[in-house]
Amino acid sequence: MPKIALLPGDGIGPEVTYAAVDVLKAADEVFGLKLEFEAFPFGGNAIDAYAQPFPEITQKGCLEADAILLGAIGGPQWDGVPRHIRPETGLLALRKSHGLFANLRPAKVLPGLEALSPLKPEIAKGVDVLVIRELTGGIYFGTPRGMNAEEGWNTERYSRPEVERIARVAFEAARKRRNKVCSVDKANVLEVGEFWRKVVEEAHQDYPDVALEHQYVDAMAMHLVTKPGRFDVVVTGNIFGDILSDLASVLPGSLGLLPSASLGEKTPLFEPVHGSAPDIAGKGIANPTAAILSAAMLLTHALSRPDVAKAIEDAVTQALSSNPTPDLGGKASTAEFTRQVAEAVRRAGVQA
Repeated sequence: MPKIALLPGDGIGPEVTYAAVDVLKAADEVFGLKLEFEAFPFGGNAIDAYAQPFPEITQKGCLEADAILLGAIGGPQWDGVPRHIRPETGLLALRKSHGLFANLRPAKVLPGLEALSPLKPEIAKGVDVLVIRELTGGIYFGTPRGMNAEEGWNTERYSRPEVERIARVAFEAARKRRNKVCSVDKANVLEVGEFWRKVVEEAHQDYPDVALEHQYVDAMAMHLVTKPGRFDVVVTGNIFGDILSDLASVLPGSLGLLPSASLGEKTPLFEPVHGSAPDIAGKGIANPTAAILSAAMLLTHALSRPDVAKAIEDAVTQALSSNPTPDLGGKASTAEFTRQVAEAVRRAGVQA
């Protein structure tokens, strides 16, 4: 029986996480997934209870699970705690301890929902970009790093194995999509960017069927908002991926629509792109779409059930078209939207 470790987190995290669980349970009813769920403290709530964001009980639970479903973490009440125990530090520790080096963030404008995008409908139409971000290397983890009264410093560093493995994830993903990869760097001014490009080119030799292009990160930021439809898979380093994936995430119209997966050596992690939104927590209006679609990615990448994932994705599209949440101009509460999706999943299971 597949075990799902739930890390509901802070703010709206619990609301959207349990919405996703409700949809997974609906899928379980009709597709026979036999899922088991167990929740663990993580982020700000874990700091309050255990004085650390990623306590031992959670570490153990995550390692014993088949997949991790995370809600969102953080909030202003934890901004003043020492950096080494902040909620975000716990997330970095989770990624590092599980070797989650590949972050997959799809940004897809759903058919009929082009008007939600901040871009002109003719530009937004057909956009389907998968940003693959290297997650455990680069400037967020490189040493030396530090700060004193006069300066602060960080190191951007990548090894050959780190670049090669993320490049291969991108090429393999492209083979299941439209066979195009765009690698993003800053090779014109950074040695690490020049190295990144060289290793990606070498890895590409094993994928002659996949088209490869390179873009500097500043140019790519422009292209993503002027002609996003021409990109398929975008692969880049940790800091550039952090920025570009957030930029791509607004293309469909709301951060509330975007899921993500982090894959690597141990238990894979699935989470919505949005933050904890403490200003709307408890109001019943949070958009659970990203969390529900993250659960769909879990079914594909952790449990090898793309058929069930497709049923959930189709159900989400139906619900967004008929009665979305207030952030998208609709009136559905979090619970109402979740019921719409769950009912559509049940219907799909009966018809399958």
